[in-house]
Amino acid sequence: MANGEWGKGMGDQSISSYRDLHVWQDAMEFAEQCYRLTATFPKDELFGLTSQVRRAAVSVPANIAEGHGRENTGSFAQFLRISQGSVKELETHLLLAVRVGLTQEEKVAPLLIRCESIVKRLRSLIRKLQDK
Repeated sequence: MANGEWGKGMGDQSISSYRDLHVWQDAMEFAEQCYRLTATFPKDELFGLTSQVRRAAVSVPANIAEGHGRENTGSFAQFLRISQGSVKELETHLLLAVRVGLTQEEKVAPLLIRCESIVKRLRSLIRKLQDK
């Protein structure tokens, strides 16, 4: 795996849990940030963009965990790709939230940067799995 991808002293490149993956840890923190942002959305958006942002945000770490639980490299890589798609979906929802005036661009900009970082880490992890 890419250096820095494994958490908690995983130099032997084996992990006991998906929770040891830095990308999963980052995705969890990112999902929390998305929940906090959507808490500021109007209540009439609860079943609209609020729900869409939250579902996409939760999907990222959830698919990392589910893929790891399959204990098959090919399945894990596929679930990481699904996580990548969820990040792109989330980016779109965040951009739309700015366009329709639910939030300000300065609140979304750091989240979009984090999206890019997570996608790069997922891509790196997929490549490393494919190289095995």
